Amino acid sequence: MFAITGITGKVGSATARALLDAGHQVRAIVRDQARGASWRSRGCEVAVADISDAPVLAEALAGAEGAFVLLPPVFAPAPGFADVKATIASIREALLRSAVPKAVVLSTIGADVHRPNLLNGLRFLEEALADLDMPIAFLRAAWFMENALWDLPSARDQGVIRSYLQPLDRPVPMVATDDVGHTATALLQTSWTGHKIVELEAAPRISPNAIAAAFGKALKRSVEAESVPRAEWADKFRAEGMKNPMPRIQMLDGFNEGWIDFRDRGAYSKKGTTSIDQVIRDLVSKPESDR
Repeated sequence: MFAITGITGKVGSATARALLDAGHQVRAIVRDQARGASWRSRGCEVAVADISDAPVLAEALAGAEGAFVLLPPVFAPAPGFADVKATIASIREALLRSAVPKAVVLSTIGADVHRPNLLNGLRFLEEALADLDMPIAFLRAAWFMENALWDLPSARDQGVIRSYLQPLDRPVPMVATDDVGHTATALLQTSWTGHKIVELEAAPRISPNAIAAAFGKALKRSVEAESVPRAEWADKFRAEGMKNPMPRIQMLDGFNEGWIDFRDRGAYSKKGTTSIDQVIRDLVSKPESDR
């Protein structure tokens, strides 16, 4: 029995599916019973817990052979990441209370970077768990290919994707969420001691131009990438409802300037097998409710 947090999201669901396919039992940790209905229908045990409620989360984790743990994404954190740090404290306490034998913790490329940016939240998570006396694998995943879903409407209707990753021909470390789920599953099925870091990206790296080309193939039309001028980023993000866009802007700068990357530009990273063409083809072909 493996306990999975974030199971209603892309990575959590990919991990759960991979575990089920491998013949394991899965405990789906969800915020309310309704969100667990589809997983119960697949034979999963369902536990209701809010990740910010440490005692209840600990009960949901207890008795599992291992846990997949992720920090819910926050795109516009409070100043100083106060909201993120409160959630991290809850995760830490729950892991301690539950005595779960091992955990795979979703982290990120750039978790080792100290320059201010949005990914600092995952660095704080790794640091908060660093003294726990239990096997922990920090799975540092690259930029998710599925982020391209935001570009689907403009690619389909206008033949253009508007990219914050620049220059447009610069390859960026990316990975498919299915590869993250399969890697997390493989880790949960093994034994190790202490803490370790697993870096994960696809091969080859992927540029905005390559994403546009993948959309073109899937949509059977011409699609081009177009840079969004940096001077417009803050206003655009605020127009989307983001009160504190600076951490996101700093993260994008990190990718674009190359100071967010894996060690030795991925020389030691594990490589996923899913291509950007596969991911974009799936995004285009799936019904909107399943994306």
